[in-house]
Amino acid sequence: MEGGVRLRAGASKQDVREKVWDHLEASGLADFPRPVHRRIPNFKGSHQACSSIKELDVFNRAREIKVDPDKPLEGVRLAALQARKTLLVPTPRLRTGLFNKIVPPSGATKEILRICATSRGIKEYSVPVGLDGKARVDLVVVGSVAVSEKGWRIGKGEGYADMEYAMMVSMGAVQADTPVITIVHDCQVVDIAEELLGDHDLTVDYILTPTRTIKTNCKRPKPQGIIWHKVSYEMLEKIPILKSLRYREKQAGKDVTLQDERSDLANANTPAALNEKAMAENTRPQAAMGSAQIGQHYVESDSLSPRLEGSGTITTVYVGNIPPSVRVSELKCALREFRATPLRLNWQGAQHRAFLDYKDKATAESAVSSLKGLSLGGNSLRVELAKNQRNKGQVEINSQK
Repeated sequence: MEGGVRLRAGASKQDVREKVWDHLEASGLADFPRPVHRRIPNFKGSHQACSSIKELDVFNRAREIKVDPDKPLEGVRLAALQARKTLLVPTPRLRTGLFNKIVPPSGATKEILRICATSRGIKEYSVPVGLDGKARVDLVVVGSVAVSEKGWRIGKGEGYADMEYAMMVSMGAVQADTPVITIVHDCQVVDIAEELLGDHDLTVDYILTPTRTIKTNCKRPKPQGIIWHKVSYEMLEKIPILKSLRYREKQAGKDVTLQDERSDLANANTPAALNEKAMAENTRPQAAMGSAQIGQHYVESDSLSPRLEGSGTITTVYVGNIPPSVRVSELKCALREFRATPLRLNWQGAQHRAFLDYKDKATAESAVSSLKGLSLGGNSLRVELAKNQRNKGQVEINSQK
């Protein structure tokens, strides 16, 4: 690449990243925020590169566009808003969901639209889009640290753009032919060895730089969905919406075994582990759960947990918007999947709700976070601390009913 980044033979992905970041800083091409290391780098001329998207048919035909929140993509977000397209921006690090839809105020001026395209605007003028939001994305725009003319892309190393795309496939929000565009400086277009790419890596169809528009004609398949055996427990905890998608796919009969579970399964099949499991089965109490069910009202408590009567630390979580078709067994299964099993479950199906008792407020808040975005029977459930406990550290439970 002319006067730019020189890569040694056998360079790793991280080598490529470091070379690009170093070159942007050393050559004076880096722009705010700086330093550009460990970021999708912003560069001088990014708005010029972004403005050329308006010349592409794939942009002009698109009605709904997903654009990453990175600074160098600000010009694309502005172009989408000015063209009155639906603009979806992923939530930062996917902590609170997948997308935010940017909704400018009625009669927004050019200056307000400019603000809407910035990180401030994403916070102030957006509404969350849940799993049941029926997003249909016509065009995907991602940031990159490096990209090749063949369409092979390297991000900053955290995997969020790849995961966002895989999640959109899982949701049905994108199709195999949905075009993907990246915006970079000319110096970020480098030769990338194909052996560096994995089956989870997102490729691009167009590269826009301040001086060129490159159509890659990339034939390498894009991710076909979430590759669960590459997802760790840690990632599942960091990205709550992943739990909902995993539960959905498990209900549909797909293999959702996690990276860590494969290791656990391998270890569980050793002779010592099998012998330990057999001993545990023989000593397990016959009645671990006590329950009572009358029509649509159902209460279940874990007899292995401390008794609830008289406890002063129990905190209750409200679960609402439960569809009439959903059975208590489905909710129990989801709670186990999301590692949010309560001390007591109070099911009130006729009122489309349930109450979950946890040992303390911290555990209850953790459960609320874990269950965020959970969908059952086609409905996104409403999960929050019960009203009388939102500002209290504890609640008294006088008796079980």
